[in-house]
Amino acid sequence: MTDRQVVVITGASAGIGRASAQLFGARGAQVALLARGRAGLDGAAKDVENAGGTALPIPTDVADYEQVHAAARQVEDTFGPIDVWVNVAFTSVFAPFHEITPGEFRRVTEVSYLGFVYGTMVALARMRPRDRGAIVQVGSALGQRSIPLQSAYCGAKHAINGFTESLRTELMHEGSNVHVTVVQMPAVNTPQFSWVLSRLPRHPQPVPPIYQPEVAARGVVFAADHPQRKQYWVGASTVGTLLGQKIAPALLDRYLAKTGYQSQQTGEKVKPDRLHNLWEPLDSQDGHDHGAHGTFNDRAHSRAGQLWFSHHARLLVTATLTATGAAAWLRSGHRRQDRSTDQRA
Repeated sequence: MTDRQVVVITGASAGIGRASAQLFGARGAQVALLARGRAGLDGAAKDVENAGGTALPIPTDVADYEQVHAAARQVEDTFGPIDVWVNVAFTSVFAPFHEITPGEFRRVTEVSYLGFVYGTMVALARMRPRDRGAIVQVGSALGQRSIPLQSAYCGAKHAINGFTESLRTELMHEGSNVHVTVVQMPAVNTPQFSWVLSRLPRHPQPVPPIYQPEVAARGVVFAADHPQRKQYWVGASTVGTLLGQKIAPALLDRYLAKTGYQSQQTGEKVKPDRLHNLWEPLDSQDGHDHGAHGTFNDRAHSRAGQLWFSHHARLLVTATLTATGAAAWLRSGHRRQDRSTDQRA
């Protein structure tokens, strides 16, 4: 046992989960990697070890509570008490709602929503008695503003927000030092668009602008270090989407009805029987480690200037209030001077 940070990440074999694992590894953390696919887990473990951390890959289907519970026990038996739990794992179906079967919708919900619930449940069972720990939910702008063709995924992300808000108020009521926060993500260049179940005629794509998973990972690690805040937003597009939803939701409805189908597909046609990961991991079917990145590297941003503002929101508010107060003081000074001049005249 060591005093190094112990981190658990679900969905760690690819995308945001894998990029986050590598960042935690670079800080020397002990990182438990939970995912279904063996090839992806082995690749993620190498990433963590090469970065300077210690990896523990555990094949886990987060839709099965018993598997998640057993994984948490194995982590603490190996590394010691869990400090940070990051829920990332998800799956999806790209299709109009009427083309999704009940079993498919249930599976997406079990992985993408209940997987977060189960992860939070087993983490909290260990953190509450110790009165310390951080739980990070990797959310999405689509958890507050849904789009067409992703009803199951959007429904799960909305559910995560509602569940987490309820839990947060319970922890506040207790005066607990365990904190839970949500990081709302933009479109990210992950392998999901090549391996989720899709009934679209052309290859799925994230709605531009697209960000690299390392951008999202920086948001995750910062949130884990500062979990007292309710939410973090990553990417200017997330800010625009969430503010737009508050200001003009009906307008967004009409806009997405018109553009949402086209913007989520490339010009590349795909076979209707392409492999997907809804029921079993893709790397167990094709034997490949698909890495953290998807196929949109040439279009993805490796930086997000907005991230700095998100992480320093309190400083910005203070600076804004100070500037506003100074401006008001100067204006009042000018008014006093003007009155004094008038009186002398």
